[in-house]
Formats: sequence, structure tokens, C-alpha cells
Amino acid sequence: MTEMLSIAEASRLIEAKKVSPLELAQDALTKIDRENERLKAFVLVTHERAIIDAQASETRQMRGELRGRLDGIPIAHKDIIDVADIPTTCQSRITDGRPASTDATSVRKLMDAGTTMMGKLATHEFAMGGPSFDLPWEPPRNPWDTERYAAGSSSGTGVAIAAGMIMGGTGTDTGGSIRLPSTLCGVTGLKPTFGLVSRAGVVPLSHSLDHVGPMAWTVEDCALLLETMAGPDLADPYNSGRHSRRYAASLNRNISGKKIGVVRNFHEDQPLTVPMSDALREVEATLSDLGAEVLDIRLPPLQDYAACGWVIHLVESFALHEHMLRTRWHAYGKEMRERVALGAFISGADFQQALRMRGDLIVAMRQGLDGLDALLIAGTAGEAAKFTELARWPFLGSASYTMPMDVTGFPAIAVRAGFGPNGMPLGVQFVGRPFQEQGILDIAYAYEQASQWKDRRPAA
Repeated sequence: MTEMLSIAEASRLIEAKKVSPLELAQDALTKIDRENERLKAFVLVTHERAIIDAQASETRQMRGELRGRLDGIPIAHKDIIDVADIPTTCQSRITDGRPASTDATSVRKLMDAGTTMMGKLATHEFAMGGPSFDLPWEPPRNPWDTERYAAGSSSGTGVAIAAGMIMGGTGTDTGGSIRLPSTLCGVTGLKPTFGLVSRAGVVPLSHSLDHVGPMAWTVEDCALLLETMAGPDLADPYNSGRHSRRYAASLNRNISGKKIGVVRNFHEDQPLTVPMSDALREVEATLSDLGAEVLDIRLPPLQDYAACGWVIHLVESFALHEHMLRTRWHAYGKEMRERVALGAFISGADFQQALRMRGDLIVAMRQGLDGLDALLIAGTAGEAAKFTELARWPFLGSASYTMPMDVTGFPAIAVRAGFGPNGMPLGVQFVGRPFQEQGILDIAYAYEQASQWKDRRPAA
């Protein structure tokens, strides 16, 4: 069986003709068919499409005409991202079930690279609603312990990668929705700089905060996906126009002399559990052993980023859903409708204050990174909670460590950093300057290769 290979490993085997794309697809489908009923990662499995894609890759393999390192790699897409001829459900009764007319730009780029399309992945309703039990789709289950939450909203992607159903996939991140499931499922997820990856063909949640990015098992895998997904797109008004780079080929494990700032006050504002605090110290020690200089820095309070982000998030998401909330209130899941409706109570003046504050917070993070190569921040405060332990509206009671990078648009990558007492993954984030993805990929890669966690997988 090949389903536990990384993208980079599988790519090398395909190039050497030691494994076929069809074998990879068949093994992935076997795993999906065996595990999806238990884990709920996929809302749609495209069996026939996967075989057709894989056969085309295999033909190119035999002819020596592979399109690149992603040719023949099984991936899937979050179900708010359009794939032509397949409905984008957004995991909601509100959507009409009509197939998308075109691929999202990020999907098209990955298809053009020769990836094998395995299906559409579960999400929270419209990427916001939280784990809902009153919709036709059950929330995904964490493969390390199915009684526990997989986070969101790119939960299906995180679960499917951790369980070995796919080797990589797409996610979106508005308040942490790539990095949170990556952390709690023990995979790697990259939220790029705002505008680096096109959002054309992605159902919006918050125009000011939405990001699209890759999720995979390793840092190198995320780099491979990012270099295909990134780049200019005239169809996206928020696209930066920046060209992609060869992120994977440029990975450098030598981080001697790099300066990494630990944002200690974030972990004081929202205290870490003891296991997460211990894991963070171990990450710092590993970085020091690799020759990096680890420093303490301070940024504005975590709550400032949370308040700013949620005001913008709620106002913009309510604006998108206002008409349907007024006319089809009960068609939404309870979690989604009650969360989004909060945006109706935020004044225009408050929204403008949040936009002003956002500028101040961007400047503060830019200044915090001055003279540094990256920031180090926890991914979450601790292990994944059980579904029965989840707070009703967690974003109102606590500030997440992920929102600051959505508010500022700075790039961040989440990587494994150990396991808690219940055997659940713990993780950290490395944060860089805008469009300096290579720098945080290098640091994350060096840490990952030096750590003891990169080969540990959940039991089947």
C-alpha cells in the first residue's frame, strides 16, 4: 500500500517508474472507501474521475512526459472551492446543487500539473458554521481519536491527509481554518500572504480576510503545492500579481544564524496548557540546537487582533448572507445562522474602527519582525477537545493564536510539535514577512527534519 507516502516520496517513485499513478489512486480509493464512513472527511468521492486522471498520468509517466512533481499525486479540494461539473455544496442546504461551471484558479493550476482528483472535502457550513449536527453532513472526526474535534473549517482536508486518504489538498483560512485543523490533526498547513494564491472560484466568507493555501503531510509537500497554486490571476481582484517561486527546490535546512522571535505575550494573553508549553520549549531548544537565535518579543495583545478580526469577519460575512438569512433562516444550520447574524449588530462606526485598528496591527507586526527571520507562536493552546467539551461560541470566549496572521495578511505555516497526554497532536506556527514564504518554509523544514514527530501517524 502506498497511501502513507508523502507527495515528495511518491513523486520520486513515479519519476523512477517504481510506482504508478494508477496504483496510488487505487490505494487512496481503497483507504477512502474503508475509512470515510468513520471519519467523514469526504462529502463526495470521485471514483471514476480519479481513475481517469491517474490513467492519464500513467500514460505520461510511460512516455517520459510527466508534467512535474505533482503529476499523479492524489489530492482533493475543500467544498467551498469550485471544481467544474461538480456541485460546490459549502456543506449547506442553502446551495442549489448546480455543478460549478469552471474550476477555481487554484484547482485548475493543480489539475494542469497532473494531480489526481479524488473528490470534495468536508468543511464547516460556508467555512464558518462550526461543527454542526443538524445538517445532512456530519462533522469530520479526528483520526487520532474520533470522539475529538478536527477543528475547522478545512477539517475534511486535515482529516483526510492525516488518515492517509490523500497526500495533499486545498484549504481556506479566514481566522485560522488551514492552520487549526493542521495543528489538531497533526499535518502541515500553510496560509500564504494575502493575495499570493488566487481566490477566484472560491465561495467567499470575508473579502478582507480570506486566504487559499495548501495542506499536506510535510513541509516539502506544502512547498510543492504552493509553487503550483501561487501566482498572478486577473480574475481575482485581491490577487497581488506576484509570481510563484520554486519553493520546494529552494528548501534549505541550514538555519544557523537565523533569528526567531517567540511572541511570549500571546501565550500569556491566552495561556497554554502545560503539555503545549512544554512542547513549545522543546521547539525552541531544537531551533537553538540547529544554530538559530531564539528571542522573546512582544506584540499588541492577542485580544486586539481577535477583536479586530472578528468585527471585520462578522460584518463581511453577514453582508454576504443577509438576504438568505432573512428569507431562509431555518435552512441554515443553527451554528452558522447564529454566528453570522451577530454581524447585524455591529455598527458602521465599529467596522471603520476595526479597519483603522487593522492598519495599526499590521504596522506592529511589521515592526515586530524587524531584524528577525520569523516569529514562533503556538498553533493552539493544547490538544483537540472532545465534541462534548466544545464551547458554544469559542471565538467569543477566547482569542486564537491564528487570527493575527489573517488580520495582517502575513504568511504562516503550522507544523507538528509533539503530542499531549491523550495522544493528540500539538503544533506551532512560524510567521514571516509578506511574500517571504521561502523563509518560513526553510525554518519549518529544518525543524521538521530535526524533530521526532514527522513519521508518526494515527492508527487505522
